[in-house]
Amino acid sequence: MSASIIAALFFTVALLVTTAYFIMGSIPLLVLKHDTPLDARFVRGFFHIYYVAAFISASATSVSYVIAGRLGIAFGAAVLAAVAALLRKIVIPKMEVFGTQIQSDINAVPGFRKIHVIAILINIAQLAAIVWSLIALSPKAV
Repeated sequence: MSASIIAALFFTVALLVTTAYFIMGSIPLLVLKHDTPLDARFVRGFFHIYYVAAFISASATSVSYVIAGRLGIAFGAAVLAAVAALLRKIVIPKMEVFGTQIQSDINAVPGFRKIHVIAILINIAQLAAIVWSLIALSPKAV
């Protein structure tokens, strides 16, 4: 097994762990009432860290698969990195707006919770895509 494949596998595991860890961490945060700015700031910070970690691990995974010559998986990982960057630009500002309105706007708490749930569902879809691609695009054992 070449060093490039070993690196690709390492970064793939890092991507899987990052995604799964933050899914398992974000679901229990739904227990929070999201009714204080502190709750909103904590959840927003949690997702900010996730999006940065997901971008880094997906980018490293993509580069490692390019080096290994597996361009299909490399492209998929690059898409995940782009999605993480895009979601960071969309989700975090929306959470920030709702977080600042939590004590003054009755619609802020449901809006914040909705964004939180949507972000979790997107993360679950990403995890499913990662696992599916590894199964579907892996070389078949003979």
